[in-house]
Formats: sequence, structure tokens, C-alpha cells
Amino acid sequence: MEPVLRSEVFLSVYIISFLIGLPANLLALYAFSLKIQSRPRPTDILLLNLTVSDLLFLITLPLKMHEAASGMEWLLPSILCSITSFTFFSTIYTSSLLLMAVSVVRYIGVAFPITYHQLFKPMYAIVTSAVIWLISAAHCSFIFIAQHHPSLYNNSTVCYENFTEKQLQLLLPVRLEFFFVLCLIPLLICVYCYLRCILILYSRPRISLMQKQKAIGMALGTLAVFLVCVLPYNFSHVLGYFQGGTPQWRHYTLLLSTFNTCIDPIIFFFSSSHFRCNSKKSIFRRIVPTVLGLQMQAPSSS
Repeated sequence: MEPVLRSEVFLSVYIISFLIGLPANLLALYAFSLKIQSRPRPTDILLLNLTVSDLLFLITLPLKMHEAASGMEWLLPSILCSITSFTFFSTIYTSSLLLMAVSVVRYIGVAFPITYHQLFKPMYAIVTSAVIWLISAAHCSFIFIAQHHPSLYNNSTVCYENFTEKQLQLLLPVRLEFFFVLCLIPLLICVYCYLRCILILYSRPRISLMQKQKAIGMALGTLAVFLVCVLPYNFSHVLGYFQGGTPQWRHYTLLLSTFNTCIDPIIFFFSSSHFRCNSKKSIFRRIVPTVLGLQMQAPSSS
């Protein structure tokens, strides 16, 4: 793909993701904030953190838009490149770890409901979220080392690309560890938890067919996010490790991770009844006063 066409593709994806993802995630943030104030549940706290992660990702997109509009060259200060890359990549891994945590909580709630109500308190979800943020931040802090360590200095006009041989010798093993710890293990845990949830729900005749279908849809939606938006980018780490470099198609897998910010709110909508209620309430608050005002004006006009 020609550089000009490549930059246009990136810029288009960034703009679309920003225009769709920002309002959708702000709505999710509003809904989960109300839920936590009234009756916090572990899943809602984890999904709130996932929303914050997506919003942080979206905040970096204007800088990535500037990069794409400049022909994929970084014309801003180099420290902004490191901060943008750190936020960009750490939020990707934070999202995958939070989705894993949500799947574990839901599995325990279905398989061991008594244990869930006795042990799973909101504080546990807060601590889990904090640990996840620390894990992803600690891993991605490597970006600052790769970019600014004196022995690894790279005078490149491209942001976090075109690595030197010294940088690759340090970077490729770290990326491989990222794949196993921050992608493959969370994916396997999600698959196990959601498959177990589906089997348990279908073994209980008292649960309605609609609830069973909702559980399947939620599980398939979460797994689809992993397989489509997270796995291709992380698989490039494995291939790059054995090839001794960065695959050319790796950059385009990041576009799938960018679209993830638009998909997550859809999962929130189908997985949380409170999100649906608050979404409707926020709309009705704007519609109902208008309707009442028209009804009150009708008699006077007649």
C-alpha cells in the first residue's frame, strides 16, 4: 500500500472511531457512574474501568490523526510520541485484562452464586481494577526505555517504528511475553469461563430461553472482540519474534484495536440492563419535556 493511501486509511479509521466511540463511551460512563452510586456490583465497576480505558485510548486519537495527516511522520515533540504510544498500547492490554476479569466474575456468579454474594464485594473489583491498571502500565512503560535510553537512541521521524537492531534485540522478547501474559492467557480464561457459563445456564430448566440467548450473545460478543480486535495485533508479536523484525501488516491490525472502542459500548448495552435503562432515561429526559410542552401549547392555540 502506498504511503499516501496508507495514511488516508489510518486517518479515516481514526476519525470514524473517534466520532462514534467518544459519545458512546461517554454515555456508558454516565450510565455506570449512576449504577455505582446506587447499587455497585463488581461487574459494573470493572466495566466502568473498561469505559475509562477506552476513553483514554480515544483521547490519544487526535495525536494519531495528526500523525496520519502528516504522512505517518511524527512532527510533534518526541516525548509526546512516547506518551501517546504508552497510552495507546497500555489501554489495549488493560481492556483485554478487564474483559478477562469480567468473564471470571460472571462465571463465579453463575456457577457459585452463594459464594459470589458472600465474597464478591465492590472493594474486590476496585482492587482488581487497580492491579490490572498497574500490570498494563508496568509492561508498557518499556516504551519509554526503548525510545529514550541512551544506548537505544533512534533518530527517526516516525513514532515508535523503524527500530534499530539494538532496539529489536530488546523489544522482540518483550513483545513475545506480552502475547502470552496479556493476550493468550486472558483469551483462554475468557473462553473457559463463558463456555462454562453457557453449559451451566442450559442445564437449568428454570432459566428462560431469552436469558440463555442473551448469555450466548454476550459470550460470543466478548470472544469476538478478543479474536478480531486483540488477537491479530498480538499474534504479530509472535511472528515478529521468529522473523527477527516487525511484520509489515502489524500496523493495520492496530486499526482493528481502534475499532474496539466502538464495539465495547455495544457489549455494555447488551450485558447490562442498567446501561439500557439509563440510556433510555437520558433520552426520555430530553423528549418528554418537549412532548409535554407541545401538548400544553395545543389548547392555547385552539
